[in-house]
Amino acid sequence: MSQNQAPQTRDAIVRPMLAAPEQPAVEWRITEGLTPYEEAVAVMEARAEAIAEGTAPELVWLVEHPPLYTAGTSAQDGDLKDARFPVHRTGRGGQFTYHGPGQRVAYVMLDLKRRTPDVRAFVAALEDWITATLAAYNIRGERREDRVGVWVKRPDKGDGFEDKIAAIGIRLRRWVTFHGISLNVEPDLTHFSGIVPCGISVQKYGVTSLVDLGLPLTMPEVDMALRAAFEEIFGKTV
Repeated sequence: MSQNQAPQTRDAIVRPMLAAPEQPAVEWRITEGLTPYEEAVAVMEARAEAIAEGTAPELVWLVEHPPLYTAGTSAQDGDLKDARFPVHRTGRGGQFTYHGPGQRVAYVMLDLKRRTPDVRAFVAALEDWITATLAAYNIRGERREDRVGVWVKRPDKGDGFEDKIAAIGIRLRRWVTFHGISLNVEPDLTHFSGIVPCGISVQKYGVTSLVDLGLPLTMPEVDMALRAAFEEIFGKTV
């Protein structure tokens, strides 16, 4: 096992953000195949509104997209180097990122009024969710104060090298969250070369995936780990 795959204790990474016990369980939904991005945004918009109105339960929706780039509210035009795939301007936070087959995208629609109405705490909880998922496979994911997302050290590439394995980009409306996280399971990593991922152009900071780290996991296996880690931090799902 390489240094970057040293196990990380769950007690060190888990900071629960639970809803009150009387609140209904979070709906857990998985859509097979490739979901068009416009369709995903429309579903999120409608569901977030329904959650805020109290007419629908919270939702975590797991999808894969066809190859595309999304630009967050902080995206710089110069960070789009090669628009080889459709580019979607979106209201989530962050800069440019890539979505495509082999990447698990989890759209998280939670009512923070039922939990902790603190955006930073929510982002930290999402990071904890990812790191707990990775820890199930003895991968040590780490957060960085100056770089959003979850990173793994790559001493095999050189001193100080790190790769991003998961991205985070969220939006809130009436304290209901939408958009969410993306975890690289087995995407084509060359597709990231069309952008400056998340605006980070330093050579020693790249992107990686579970397969790239030597873990040929299936998407259903990763989904099971995601669900177990989510329930530990955010509460029960159905």
